[in-house]
Amino acid sequence: MLVQDFLSKYSLLASSVDEEKLTRSFLSDMKRGLDGKKSSVEMIPTYQSEDVNIESGKSVIVIDAGGTNFRTCLVSFNEEKKPVISDFQKSRMPGIDKEVSAKEFFSIIADNIERLVSKSDRIAFCFSYSAKITKEHDGIVLDFSKEIKAGEVIGMKLGENLLTELASRGHDVSNKRVVVLNDTVSTLLAAVGSVKHADGYIGFILGTGTNTAYGEKNKNIAEVGGEGSQIINTESGAYAIKLTKLDREFINSTKKPEIHHFEKLISGAYIGPYAHLAVKKAIQEGLFSSAFKKSFEKLDALSTITVSAFLDEPLREDNVLSDLVRKNIKDRKNLYIILRSIIERAAKLTAVNISAAVLKSGRGTDPARPVVINADGTTFYKTKYMKDQTMKYLHDFLEVKKERYFVIVNIEDSPVIGSAIAGLSV
Repeated sequence: MLVQDFLSKYSLLASSVDEEKLTRSFLSDMKRGLDGKKSSVEMIPTYQSEDVNIESGKSVIVIDAGGTNFRTCLVSFNEEKKPVISDFQKSRMPGIDKEVSAKEFFSIIADNIERLVSKSDRIAFCFSYSAKITKEHDGIVLDFSKEIKAGEVIGMKLGENLLTELASRGHDVSNKRVVVLNDTVSTLLAAVGSVKHADGYIGFILGTGTNTAYGEKNKNIAEVGGEGSQIINTESGAYAIKLTKLDREFINSTKKPEIHHFEKLISGAYIGPYAHLAVKKAIQEGLFSSAFKKSFEKLDALSTITVSAFLDEPLREDNVLSDLVRKNIKDRKNLYIILRSIIERAAKLTAVNISAAVLKSGRGTDPARPVVINADGTTFYKTKYMKDQTMKYLHDFLEVKKERYFVIVNIEDSPVIGSAIAGLSV
């Protein structure tokens, strides 16, 4: 079997993704979610407007609960509205290494901000997982993705329970307020605070997991209605994409195979493991030598970092995949083509995700006032071919075919900055 035949058989080519058809399906699911109907994407109202007022001189305690890392710091804005980040600390996300109880979860969070509690009554909690935002800006946990193990926390209010934990330690929380928001929402807000002359903003993250936020008119949100608009957390990583046979086999091997299908095809936690399965299939189809087969079978797993490093430099000295194919050109070429194809397909799916958000927003028809997409996440920027191929597909589909104009920016520390803006503006 030729490598192209293998890629075609298992639908691993980017050309197997019909952008037009998939975008229509994505948009249909988004509308159902807004209408309050059953949908794979939750379309969560945030009660947070894109129209924000950044107040100078006041500090906000920021908690950034990300895919792998848990960050805490103090943020303020100077007279020029530039963020000042201080007392920064990073640790592991609770529940990533082992199952934690609800008590342990909130205790770990309190441990990480206790040094800051006396410095501000505003706490902005950037939560990179599915949570229903209340009108009071608390967040009720709906689910954990990215293999986080904290099941007891589901259904609990983040802000309320954090304040209860702090109070149990003797802290006066009577004047403290916790504002909970998703990391894509904070990423969007960071762009609002930094980029002018835009028709609208999109927050997009592709790291350990993936998600998207955009601005929607209230009248289109069944739960809200009325005038004005607000940011919607789409939870796009949960989109129920139609799966191929190989997709299904891989997803069945994950912790919760019934959910987050889209995320498991494009994000950093899963590209490496998916590639591991694909190469095993290619071995079964006879695309690799017996020597490669013998060596590859000793690998328990692959990471996205390992895959990307190989694609960046196939003969590098410090990569386990490079070691396997150093002496066999055919093995090396086939491995390169398969891994690159997986990334390129993921990039095309990423472009569909972003395109759906831009199209649903109704913005970006004037090239002088484009939609600003603040893209964040190491998978998007550091995975070989991911950003370049995503830009290619966005240009061909969104800009040329749909005549929607956009720019992609990368604002450093976006989740932290956007969270601080929310903490000061609501």
